[in-house]
Amino acid sequence: MNTDILIIGGGIIGLACAVELKLRGENVTVLCRNFTEAAGHAAAGMLAPDAENIAHEAMLTLSKRSLYLYPEWVGKLEELTGLNTGYWPCGIVAPVSQKPSNHSQSPGYWLDKATIEQYQQGLGSDIVGGWWYAENGQVNNQALIQVLRSAAESLGIEFQDGVNVEAILQQQSQIMGVQTNKGLFHAGHYILAAGAWSNQLLPLPVRPCKGQMLRLRVPGIVQEIPLTRVLYGENVYIVPRKDGSIIVGATVEEVGFTPNNTAAGIQNLLNHCTRLYPSLADYSLEEMWWGFRPATPDELPILGESYCQNLTMATGHYRNGVLLAPVTAKLLADLIVSQKPDPLLSHFHYSRFEHSPVPNIPFTHSANFTDSKANNSYLKFPEFNQIDSELKIGHKVFHSRLMTGTGKYRSMGEMQASINASGCQIVTVAVRRVQTNAPGHEGLAESLDWGKIWMLPNTAGCQTAQEAIRVARLGREMAKLLGQEDNNFVKLEVIPDPKYLLPDPIGTLEAAEQLVKEGFAVLPYINADPILAKRLEEVGCATVMPLAAPIGSGQGLKTSANIQIIIENSKIPVVVDAGIGSPSEAAQAMELGADALLINSAIALAQNAPAMAYAMKLATAAGRMAYLSGRMPIKEYASASSPTTGTITSL
Repeated sequence: MNTDILIIGGGIIGLACAVELKLRGENVTVLCRNFTEAAGHAAAGMLAPDAENIAHEAMLTLSKRSLYLYPEWVGKLEELTGLNTGYWPCGIVAPVSQKPSNHSQSPGYWLDKATIEQYQQGLGSDIVGGWWYAENGQVNNQALIQVLRSAAESLGIEFQDGVNVEAILQQQSQIMGVQTNKGLFHAGHYILAAGAWSNQLLPLPVRPCKGQMLRLRVPGIVQEIPLTRVLYGENVYIVPRKDGSIIVGATVEEVGFTPNNTAAGIQNLLNHCTRLYPSLADYSLEEMWWGFRPATPDELPILGESYCQNLTMATGHYRNGVLLAPVTAKLLADLIVSQKPDPLLSHFHYSRFEHSPVPNIPFTHSANFTDSKANNSYLKFPEFNQIDSELKIGHKVFHSRLMTGTGKYRSMGEMQASINASGCQIVTVAVRRVQTNAPGHEGLAESLDWGKIWMLPNTAGCQTAQEAIRVARLGREMAKLLGQEDNNFVKLEVIPDPKYLLPDPIGTLEAAEQLVKEGFAVLPYINADPILAKRLEEVGCATVMPLAAPIGSGQGLKTSANIQIIIENSKIPVVVDAGIGSPSEAAQAMELGADALLINSAIALAQNAPAMAYAMKLATAAGRMAYLSGRMPIKEYASASSPTTGTITSL
C-alpha cells in the first residue's frame, strides 16, 4: 500500500499529526497496533506546564506554546466532528503542606492558608497554602482521543487497526517501507509516533513507565461538584470532570510492560488523595486502569528529523503527550510540508542520546584536554602574543576569548570534558536551574573547579526586567557561596518571547541601568542593534553581547553587518552570542573583530561535544589571529603570486 505520509502509531500524538497533515493537503495513513492501549487513554488530561514546574527552558517554551494553541485547536476539532473534547481552562491549585521560603521562584500566585481555604473548601488539615496557576487547565483526554479519531475518519485519513509493525526497512539513509503483520506499507515520508513501543522498532532510549489511575464518583446526594479546579498535590493529582467523576493519578513505576492494577498502587493513590481532600473517602470507586508513558532518560520528547531523510520522530512525550499534542502536530507539519524547521526542535533532536563516533577524542577526560597550559592560553606564537592584548571585562583579565555554557549536555561528564577541551575561563550558569536542581543541572555547582573558572551567572528564563534584577542578585550570592567573593558578573537576559527567544531591548536596558547602579558588571544579551549597544555602553555595561542568529538555531552569522557596526563603535568588549553553529562561523565572527564568543548549543549538541569544544577553541584563536594580522585586500581581478620580472623567456 502506498501513501504520502505513513504514521506509525495511532495514539494522541499520531492522530494529532495525521489531522494537521491532512488539513494541509497530505494523503495520510495511520498504522495502529491497539488503539485502546494508547497512553492518551490512561492520562488525566491536565494542561499544567506551570503546575509541573518544568525547569528545562526549551521544554517549558514548548509546553507553553502548546497550551496557548489549545483553545483554537480543540475548537477546530469540535467543529469538524460535532463532539465535545471536555476542554476546561479551570486553573490549577497546587496545595502544599510546607510554606516555601521564596515565593518569587514560581510562575503562580501564592495563596496563604486562609485564602486557599476560601478558594477551595475541604482541603486536608495539614495544608498551609498553595499556588494558583490561572493559565493551566484540563481536557478530557479520553474524549479528546476519540474526537481526534473521529476527525481523522471524517477527513478521509486511512486508519489501519490491529497492525503490528515488525520491521522498518532502511537503505542508504532512507526508509523504503515498513513490514507488518498485514503486509508491506510504502510511503514518501514516515513518522514514528509509537510511544512506549518505539524502542521495539528503532534503537531509541524510550522505555515504558507504568502509571496506575482511578476514577471516583461524586455521591448522588451532592447537588454540585465540590471540586471546580484541578488539585495538583505533592504526591497525587485530583482532576474533577464536569460529569461528576473525579480522576486520581498517578503512580510512576519502572516495571516495563507489566500489566494490571495492583493493590499497593491503588492504595497509595487513595491514601494520598484522601489526605489532600478528605471527602473523597466517601466517594464510590468507579474504575481503575493503567497505562505506559513513553519515557526518555532526560524526560524530554524526541522530535523532528532523524538519521533517515524521510523519517520524522514524534515520540518520548512521557507525562506530557496530551499537553504537547497541538504543538507537536504543528511543528512537524511545518517541518515536513513547508520545510520550515523551528529552531526549538533542535533541543529535542534524537542525536542528544548518541555516543561519540570519534574514538580518538572521547567524552572522558584525556591528556589532549587536561593540559592547563594548552587550555588556558592561546597558541604560543611570540609575534602574535606581542601584538595581542588580554581580554579585560570589568575588573577581571582573561586569556581565553571563548566562553561556554553548561546547558543541553547529555551528561555531567560530557559537560566537564567539553569545558576542559574548550580552554575557556568563563562559564555561564543559569541561576534558576542550579537553584532548583533542574534536570541536567543536579550537582552542577560542585562539578567544576571554581578556583580556575570564573562563573558568569545568567538570568535565563526571566521575562521582565524585575525578574532579571531579582535573579541577578541571587546569582551574585551563589557565586559568593562558591568562593568567588568579588564576582559581580551577570549575563543579563530578558526574554519574554517564547517562540523566537529574542531579547527585549526595553526590559534589558531598564534592568541594566539598575544592576549597574548596584555594582554589577553587566554583560547584556541583545539583538544586534548598534543604537541599543551604544546606549548600554553609556549606562555602564561591561560588555555587549549581540546575537549572531536566534539562540540555539545554529544558523551562523545572520547579523554580521550590524555586529561589525557595533564593533567599530564600541569602547567595551563585544562578545558575539547565540547562533554560531560551526568552527568556521566562530572564526568568521572573530575575524570581524569581536573580542570574544559565547558558544553553548553548537558544542553541547554536537555528536562529540568535547571534540567540538576543542575545535571551537582553535577556531576562536585562529579568527582572532587573522583579525590582528590584517587580511589581504579584495581585488576585482586576478593577481599573480609570483613576480614576472627576472623570468626566463624564449629566444
